[in-house]
Amino acid sequence: MSVSALFTAQRSAIYRPWDSNAIMRLPPVILVLISLFAFRVLADTVPTDHLEPQLSDLFGNNTEGLASDGHTNNWAVLVCSSRYWFNYRHMANTLAMYRTLKRLGMPDSNIILMLADDVACNARNPYPATVYANAGKALDLYGEGIEVDYKGYEVTVESFLRLLTGRHDPSTPRSKRLLSDASSNVFIYMTGHGGNEFLKFQDNEEVSAYDVADAVEQMWEKKRYNKLLYVIDTCQANTMYSKFYSPEIIATGSSALGESSYSHHNDRDIGVAVIDGFTHFILQYFESLGKTSRTTLRQLFDTYDPARIFSHPGISTELSTSPPEDILITDFFGAVARVEVLPSSAELDLESQAALRSREGSGWDVAPLGITEGQGRKHGREGQRRSGSVLPRRKEKDGQSAWNGPLTGRVKGWW
Repeated sequence: MSVSALFTAQRSAIYRPWDSNAIMRLPPVILVLISLFAFRVLADTVPTDHLEPQLSDLFGNNTEGLASDGHTNNWAVLVCSSRYWFNYRHMANTLAMYRTLKRLGMPDSNIILMLADDVACNARNPYPATVYANAGKALDLYGEGIEVDYKGYEVTVESFLRLLTGRHDPSTPRSKRLLSDASSNVFIYMTGHGGNEFLKFQDNEEVSAYDVADAVEQMWEKKRYNKLLYVIDTCQANTMYSKFYSPEIIATGSSALGESSYSHHNDRDIGVAVIDGFTHFILQYFESLGKTSRTTLRQLFDTYDPARIFSHPGISTELSTSPPEDILITDFFGAVARVEVLPSSAELDLESQAALRSREGSGWDVAPLGITEGQGRKHGREGQRRSGSVLPRRKEKDGQSAWNGPLTGRVKGWW
């Protein structure tokens, strides 16, 4: 063969068309090695400096800006286990606690309210569609903004235990679920008629101290709370938390074993007692607190006076790793807000603009640059409460907060 012919043959061999099926005939081991080599080359050539902070936030132990105990959000479960007109005070207890939570900043989305709701519009109510916790009738607790999650015959032992443990029917809406997690501080308040290690539900069934203790243990095992505060106002209330055995629980009740819990006062026009003594004095103390209060649970417990309550309130702190003097009341009754501080001026790329738009409907209070806080606020009551921004407050008038409205504003002497 001549040199020219040999060169032509080699060139045709080098430049012959690629056989698309040739790679499929390679052994599987070779294919795996080729894939790993390609990924390694790609990883070495793509800069990842900008991803490291995000990966650290997602998978690392970066806790900057968070509480030392991992506390990032608060939830509340308020249970009035009674029904019927003569138990007016139990509904008032629960609604007054509900109002205090909202005044201190907790949004309705994080409060589960269980209420028979048969008092406000009862035929015997001389003030229709109202509920008062004081004979002076300074504040209607049934005003605008009440959101009852479990109403009437929905308030059962089963629904309460399912709420705590998260074992819901798939059709249960999110508004009826306790969506807490391992970073949540959970406040549970219960009021009604009870006895030694039991609480009656609507004069029909009972939940025992063992039931509640086991439900709370499931919450702990399923990482549904960081710390839990349990408050109960009923006869022999202290026996209801005597069976708790899960970590990070602080509990308090209105009366010891063998003691009754008493109402505080009656209203002559309404004709029944309007609030219980234990809850009355707790709420009276809370009225002196603001959203940024540094008051601790120990300071609250120190206000308990058996001579005024006519029973001996109990306090249980053995299961908590933090003493009550180190726990703020607002760690349970306030709102833990996530705040993003945006620069006064910046150039936003398309990706950043899309991220801001996606957060507009997520409960974050994000305003475009160049727009004032008041203009950028998410409209609506729910958006106001979720906001992490420090918004200007209008001057209070007639004892009520003009910004928050009658339900969440302070009303002097309403108790």
